[in-house]
Amino acid sequence: MPEMPISARMIYLVLKEKKVARLCELLDITGLSKRTILYSVKKLKESNLIDVLICLNDTRERFYCIKLKNQ
Repeated sequence: MPEMPISARMIYLVLKEKKVARLCELLDITGLSKRTILYSVKKLKESNLIDVLICLNDTRERFYCIKLKNQ
């Protein structure tokens, strides 16, 4: 992960372990602020390291998951 903020690295490691997490889970696990988490998610998504999926039951909710490497 070239030139990623520490918070983004932390989010990436959590997602690597959990595979899929919601924002509230990331808040609880990391202790980071909502704004910091959303910034980190944006950076990770721009770097093509994670995916952001929309919950079909509630379209306001998002799931963050680690992107699987193409083999």
